[in-house]
Amino acid sequence: MRPQQTTPGPPITLPDLTQPPRPAPGCDVCTALDKQRAQAEETRDIRRATMFEVEMRRHPNHREVTP
Repeated sequence: MRPQQTTPGPPITLPDLTQPPRPAPGCDVCTALDKQRAQAEETRDIRRATMFEVEMRRHPNHREVTP
């Protein structure tokens, strides 16, 4: 039988979804998605910009970069 844990685990840090994700360092896919996201924002196509943000967050090599 495992001993019962009586202290809380480490805190969970969630990404701020109100800000666009940052590209993973050295990842060409994330860099391209970020460039496309920025271009969509410049043309005020928020739906398309959001699509690129979601794709970047789902990218297998992406890890949210802390500021």
